[in-house]
Amino acid sequence: MNAKHVLVTGASGTVGREVVKLLADDSDFRITVFDVANYRSEPFFNSFGERIQFIPGDISHTGDVSKIPADLDAVIHLAAIIPPLADENPELARKVNIEGTRLLVNHVEKTSPNAFFLYSSSVSVYGDRVNNPEIRVTDDLKVSEGDEYGQTKLDAEAIIQSSHLSWSIFRLAAIMGNHKISRLMFHMPLETSLEICTPEDTARAFVHALHAKSRLEYRIFNLGGGERCRSSYREFLERSFSIFGLGRLNFPKAAFALHNYHCGNMADGDELVEILHFRRDTMDTYFQKTAKEISPLIRWITGLLSPIIKWYLLQQSEPYRAYRKGDPDRLAHFFPVVPGIAMGTTAEG
Repeated sequence: MNAKHVLVTGASGTVGREVVKLLADDSDFRITVFDVANYRSEPFFNSFGERIQFIPGDISHTGDVSKIPADLDAVIHLAAIIPPLADENPELARKVNIEGTRLLVNHVEKTSPNAFFLYSSSVSVYGDRVNNPEIRVTDDLKVSEGDEYGQTKLDAEAIIQSSHLSWSIFRLAAIMGNHKISRLMFHMPLETSLEICTPEDTARAFVHALHAKSRLEYRIFNLGGGERCRSSYREFLERSFSIFGLGRLNFPKAAFALHNYHCGNMADGDELVEILHFRRDTMDTYFQKTAKEISPLIRWITGLLSPIIKWYLLQQSEPYRAYRKGDPDRLAHFFPVVPGIAMGTTAEG
């Protein structure tokens, strides 16, 4: 039997790397990866030798996309500009996430019309779910105000659904792996219900999907780690801070937004698991893996410097800056009721 020819875009990303590893271990697949060439991607792709074909290129450039070979059996489309860059450069996010998807779909329609097109979308398409955290595919789609990334994902979904290809869309929960603490942490309300999924489990879903086309095509699914990968965002941050050596989550309450973000529980996520059987990790195994990646020395140094690090992080908080400046437009974006935020109290539970 001839090996299935699979194209992976965005193959050097967190999930993409795990997809490539799984595909490379399976002789059923012939692998082409399309991604930008840089100091991170090239050594990774080269490490597989002849197991993969690497085509360097920019998905938003027609000439680069035209280099993608014909007669593909499947496409796993992961390439995207994600936050925080998507927020900082929304024009680039639209160029890559929307127009890049359009170029790719048009090319595959012409050169591989029978290919199965798998797309990585996002929980962000559901918008703010703090007060209604149980998310289902049939729910209304309304991205949060100012969420350029979520809107690009929604627009890309529409392009795929209107194509002539066989397709399936997976809306991903919060993917946690190689995760770094940054200013974005303050955009999510602490009371958000958070469901995560690891890059390994997410990749397993996409690879297993290549064998389940008949049960997946022309359908949209929520993809998450399930009940054992859920917590509140507050609890998630408290555990993260402890593991990194940062101590207590003792920021002013005004540091964290109270609305206008996304995430929640994938209430119908088990449907995809029943088809693809991809879950292995839990919230506990995620934190165990994370802890192993932090050396005792780094954790000790972080503990010593934690007051300075947390002071620096607080200066990056956009909700906090909006509160301090009294900017009415930005305050409304982050806080539904501003007077209830007490500057002298902390975000700890």
